[in-house]
Amino acid sequence: MTNVVPNRMTNAMATTVLTTQVDIVGPFDLREIATMGFGHRDERSFDGVMRMAFCLDGDYERQVGVEAQQLGDRLELRVQSAGDPLSDAEVQALRKQVARVVSLDHDGEAFHQLCLADPVLARVHNKAPGFRPALFYSPYEAAVWSIISARRARSQGIIVRNQMSEQYGAEFELSGTRTSCVPTPSGLLGMESVPGLPADRIPRLHAVAEATQRGRLDAERLRAMSPEDAQAELQQLPGIGPFYSSLIVIRACGHADAPTLGEPRSRAAIQQAYGIDHELGDAEMLALAESWRPFRTWVAVMMRALSPSGTAQ
Repeated sequence: MTNVVPNRMTNAMATTVLTTQVDIVGPFDLREIATMGFGHRDERSFDGVMRMAFCLDGDYERQVGVEAQQLGDRLELRVQSAGDPLSDAEVQALRKQVARVVSLDHDGEAFHQLCLADPVLARVHNKAPGFRPALFYSPYEAAVWSIISARRARSQGIIVRNQMSEQYGAEFELSGTRTSCVPTPSGLLGMESVPGLPADRIPRLHAVAEATQRGRLDAERLRAMSPEDAQAELQQLPGIGPFYSSLIVIRACGHADAPTLGEPRSRAAIQQAYGIDHELGDAEMLALAESWRPFRTWVAVMMRALSPSGTAQ
C-alpha cells in the first residue's frame, strides 16, 4: 500500500511525500542497523527512525529522503522526493533499494538458524539477534565515498561528504533532522571544488559519475557478476584499488555470501572467537567459512561488529 500527499522541503522545493513498506522476515532490529557505524553513517543514538537520503537506483538522478520505522514485522517508509511524484516503478525500485541497504533482501530466518547451529556464531549472534549488515546506499555512493575518504580519517571523510552534499547535493528534513544526500552523477560532473578535498580527487569523482551514467555502477549489474570480476572492473576507475573495489562490491551490492578476505578486523575477530592461536591465512579462512554458506558476508560483518575485538568500519 502506497499513499501519496504533497509536501515541501525545508528549502522550499516542491516535494511529494508517500508512505510504503517492506516486509521483515526473521529477527530484525532497526536500531542495530541504524547505529552500526560505517562509511559516512555515524549515529550515536536512535529515536526509532532511521534517516536515509540517497540517489535512487536506476540512473541515480533522483534524490529521495526516507524515514524508516520498524512496526512489528514490517518496515514503514515515509519518502520525500523532489519534483514530480515517484512513478510506480520508482517506488518499487526504492523499496528494493531500502531492503538491500538494511539487509531485508535475504531470508533473515535462515541466517538466524545458521547462527544458532554454530556454538561460536551463536554466542556472538545472541548479543543482538536482530543485527544485520547495513550497506552503502548504492555502488555509486560507495565509489564516491571511496574517493573522498581515501587516506584520511573517517571523521574527516564525513565532513567532506557533508560539505559536498550541502554545496552540490540535496538536503531533506527527516523527522526534524536535516539529512544530506550526495550529488547526482550530473551534479557531480558539475562540481569544481569542495573545501578540504584535494584537487586531484575531482577528476576521479568525475570518472565515477561518467561510469555511473554509462551503467557501470548499476547495483544489479555488479551483483550479477562474480565478486572477483566486479572488483576487477571497478579497479579500472582512477583511485579505486583492491581495497575500495572490495568495499564497493561487498558493502554496496547486497551480497550475503561473498567471502570477505580483505578486512583484517573481521579476520581478527573470527580468529579470536574460534580460539585460533595463529593468524588465519586466506585458504584457512575460506575453509572455515564454508559452513557459513549462504551467509559468509553477513557472518563476517557480524563478527566484526559484535565480537569484542571487532569494531564497525
